[in-house]
Amino acid sequence: MELTNQIILLGSAVLLLSVLSSVISARVGAPILLVFLVIGMLLGEEGPGGVMFHDVQLAHLFGSLALAIILFDGGLRTPVKNFRVGLKPAVVLATLGVVLTAGITGIFAAWWLGLHWMEGLLLGAIVGSTDAAAVFSLLHGRGLELKQRVGATLEIESGSNDPMAIFLTIVFIELLITGPQNMGLVVLWEFIQQMGLGALIGIAGGFALVWIINRLDLAPGLYPLAALAGGLTVFGIASQVNGSGFLAIYLAGLVLGNRPLQASQNINRFHDGIARLSQIGMFLMLGLLVTPSALVDVAVDALLIAAVLILLARPLAVWISLLPFHFPWREQGFIAWVGLRGAVPIILALFPMLAGLEQATMLFNIVFFVVLISLVVQGWTVAPAARLLRLEVPPTTHVVQRVELDIPGQQEMELVGYRLADNTPVVQEKWTSFVLPKSVRVVAHLRDKQLLESLELLDLRAGDYLYLMAAPDDLPDLDRLFVPRAAPKRLSEQTFFGEFVLNGDAQLGDLSLAYGLTLPEGVAEQTVEEYIRKKLHTAPVVGDRASLAGVELVVREMEGARITRVGLKLSR
Repeated sequence: MELTNQIILLGSAVLLLSVLSSVISARVGAPILLVFLVIGMLLGEEGPGGVMFHDVQLAHLFGSLALAIILFDGGLRTPVKNFRVGLKPAVVLATLGVVLTAGITGIFAAWWLGLHWMEGLLLGAIVGSTDAAAVFSLLHGRGLELKQRVGATLEIESGSNDPMAIFLTIVFIELLITGPQNMGLVVLWEFIQQMGLGALIGIAGGFALVWIINRLDLAPGLYPLAALAGGLTVFGIASQVNGSGFLAIYLAGLVLGNRPLQASQNINRFHDGIARLSQIGMFLMLGLLVTPSALVDVAVDALLIAAVLILLARPLAVWISLLPFHFPWREQGFIAWVGLRGAVPIILALFPMLAGLEQATMLFNIVFFVVLISLVVQGWTVAPAARLLRLEVPPTTHVVQRVELDIPGQQEMELVGYRLADNTPVVQEKWTSFVLPKSVRVVAHLRDKQLLESLELLDLRAGDYLYLMAAPDDLPDLDRLFVPRAAPKRLSEQTFFGEFVLNGDAQLGDLSLAYGLTLPEGVAEQTVEEYIRKKLHTAPVVGDRASLAGVELVVREMEGARITRVGLKLSR
């Protein structure tokens, strides 16, 4: 009993320390996953903790479970609207991009380390994918609001490229064990089986879960557990029939997150917490598993392989993969840089150990060192890189209070509350009239903690509380009106979008007359939207810019694929 109590005390203390360390890491800019990894190493056999942990099978079990939960949460958080600009490039990056990254890195590793070419490609496959946990954590944890095309591509890619890396890793291990006979057929069959079954079971399982959850009558706290159990069931079924369980659970989460769902807010909040707990536990465990002194022997090799991976393989794979989509060079550069490696490569590095390959221990140590370098070098510079490449956009989604309302026939209605401040747009700019989205209903207006008998929407003051009922799709529009502006000056609406606002269907000829612009030949009859689309050569998103006669046209608002509002930014 005494041992049980000690284990509970130690485990809870480590968990609390890990959670509190996230506050410190945010202040110093360190990637939180790196912090967890280092804490695990300190607790390990060569650190002050002195914990001996070498159970590869248990590490693989726990790591796979944690990764499945993280991918499920990633699917829940990926809105389908991002698919308009992010799906196709992300799918190419998640397939062709992984193959190219693995191939370039693997060929160098085989040459440098003197390995068999198939062992080198195995190492390349292990580090070939970006890590969903690392990318989701850094993009959301740093509060970065990136241009939709960039953020959507990164998140969809990081959530969907793990199956390709796992597939390549398994194939190369099988070929190393059985020999390269009928190599082409083996690879083709494994690909069809893993991806086809994973996708089919994931999508079907997702819709089945939506149907089941919307017909269950449970206590509110049980809906998140039902969703998690259902997602892991989909993962298990896909894996059992030799499909990709990781692809299946990501797609199941994607379906759940984009369909009307009972208790969806409770489900999302729970999975946010359980995914973070999974990240903490997974990185602590992987830190425990490694022997730090063994990393010294592979330091030089790992540094060179990491340099090739980060500076050559990933950028080249991104450039080739994104050629058909005409991404601007700034966006390509950022996507190439945010190819973080995290828990997935370390978990995949356990596969050769489980298979009993001769070079398994060396591969594991090199992969672990490469992940450390990636988290330190790339993870620490994500926010500066976004600012340097001018890919941030003004923040729009910062609801103060939000409660799901299970209204019959209106499952998607939510109650949102705002506390107005001096820097709230409707207060700061002293708007005397504004248009609320059609779905919005004002519920209550409080001033000096007293409920006003009449709704004084034309007299909003700092310190007021405003409660509204709205559809989730209208929340960004409400945020623009009622959320205090905490963004730096460079991301303020006027600085970022410009001094004037135009309609997307405005004629450039009329614009020329109004602002005295000298237009190029043949554009006067074009609308602002048509001109921007022709200049971009790709699907536009908020924050895209096009130069015109000494001014900048900045996409400000969109409805679906249409540009509805454009900022006019004068040259300075």
